[in-house]
This record gives sequence, structure tokens and C-alpha cells, in this order.
Amino acid sequence: MKRITISPPVAAVLLAIILFVLSGLLPNGFGSNMAVAKAQAINIIRLSVFLGIIAAGQTLVIISGSEGIDLSVGAVVTLSAIITYVMVNGQDGMVFPALVAAILVGAAIGLFNGIGISFLKVSPLVMTLGMSGVVTGMILVVQHGNVSGKVSPIMTQVIARPLVLGIPGAIIIWIFFAGLMWLLMERTTYGKHLFAIGTNRVTARLSGVNVTGMVLATYALAGALAGLGGFLVVGNAGVVFINIGNPFLFPSIAAVAVGGTLLSGGKGSYFGTMAGALVLTLITSLLTTMQMPDSVRRMVLGATLLVLISIYGRQRGFRQ
Repeated sequence: MKRITISPPVAAVLLAIILFVLSGLLPNGFGSNMAVAKAQAINIIRLSVFLGIIAAGQTLVIISGSEGIDLSVGAVVTLSAIITYVMVNGQDGMVFPALVAAILVGAAIGLFNGIGISFLKVSPLVMTLGMSGVVTGMILVVQHGNVSGKVSPIMTQVIARPLVLGIPGAIIIWIFFAGLMWLLMERTTYGKHLFAIGTNRVTARLSGVNVTGMVLATYALAGALAGLGGFLVVGNAGVVFINIGNPFLFPSIAAVAVGGTLLSGGKGSYFGTMAGALVLTLITSLLTTMQMPDSVRRMVLGATLLVLISIYGRQRGFRQ
């Protein structure tokens, strides 16, 4: 009898649909009101944007293999959000310079991670965790726990409010961003080499791939995407605080895993990560609607991650 297998991204999308329907059945849900359901769906997708973009860099790092996971993501998001908040200070004309600064600072931190991993042979977990501590400490020393600034009106208009047909600008940005990620991973030399080093670095090196350059580029790009995420997060929230990026660390890893990317590297897709971000956002929204405490939310998110990874592993075993 032939076994039916479902690809992880499709499984994640189906789970997201099921969770959305369940959220409508709750006492505080949208019920059969289609207008409310549409508004709720748009809001869920909008909230998923920020996790989805931050998790994009995590996707690249994990696909690159060699136990690659970026634990500095939360600190980079916080730093880039603070830089944006301080530089913009309510002025529309400073939005683009702040965006460039946030991305460049994130890329620089990611590059340092890559240098430590490639040349000093530090484990990715240790290197990125140490860098997270350095960045967090630097934020505390410079800002002393107080951040003064303000987002500009155009940031709020473009990121948080509806732009076209009632669709918030954040979602439009995500759609465009997803297309760029697909091109990067599927239609460029970088993408081909990324999957190659994730599968087997020795073989990739013998095939002419510059493994060291790829690792440096991947971690720098991951940092840049975390910087972009910090810019968007503060633009959506309108305020900034010292640990604004911390809640994105575990979910950024979980979204990649839920989307079906192998944590050992060499296989995955950004569309899977997008689906994973939707699933995690829906679970959080569902538990919030049920008025569950934060401890229960963490337990449910962890259990969901373990169950899905277990299922994906069994399906790979069936195919083999």
C-alpha cells in the first residue's frame, strides 16, 4: 500500500488553516461573520510578517549546515530597532538613512559571527550566543536603559496601516520580500552553493565552492535581515524598549523547523519558513484568545515544534 506523504511547507499551511478555523469557533472568535474573519486573517498575516522576515536570515544560516543557528538574532533586532528609533526621531527624511544604518549594522554583526566561525573555528552556537551578549551589553552601556526618539508618520503609514485594498503595507513588503528570497535561493549561484555547503562542505569545497566566503556571506546576510526586521518591528510598534527583539529568537528558529527546513542543513525553503511563521503566530493568537498564561504558551509552542519535527523525520524515513 502506497504511503501518502505531505511536504512540510504544505503541512504547515494546512495546520495554519486548521488553527484559523479553530480560532473562529472560540467564544471570542469571529464565528460566521466573514467580514470579521477577513479582518482577523489580514491581522494574523500582518503580525507574521515581522517574524517571517527575521526568520529569513535564520533559514539561510540553518540551510548552510555545520550546526548553524544564529542566537544573536534577538540582540540584532533590538539594536537595529533602537538605531532606527533614535535616528528617525519623528522625521520622514531620516527613514531611509535609518533603514540603511540598521541593515549595515546587522550585516556587520553577522560578518563578525562568520569570521569567528570560519577563522577562529568557534562553534556557531557559542559564537552567536557570545555575540548576543556583547551586543546586549553594548546597548545597556550606551543607552543606560533609556532610549529617546520617535518613529515618523510615513513609517506608521507604510508598515502598520492599510495601503492597497485594505491590505497593510507590511504584507505587501513581505510578498515582495518573499519573491526576492525565492530568486536568491533558487535562481542564483549563491543559492546553489548554499545548499551545497549545507549538504556536505568537503564535497562542496572539492567542487570549487568557496566555503569560507559562503559562510561569511550567509551570516552577514542573516544579520542584515535581522536588522531589516528590527526596522520593521519598531515601525509597526511605534515604540522601542531594551529587549524588543528577544521574543523573536526562539520563534525564528521554530518557524524554520516547522516549515520543514532540515536543522542539519542542506534542505529547506523560505516558503516553508513563511508557513511556519503563520503557524506560530496563529498558535500565539489562539492561546491569547483563550487567555492562557505565558508559561502555557511557551509549553504549547515547544510541544508543537517537537511534534512537527518528529512527523517530518518519519516522512523522510518513509521516503528513504
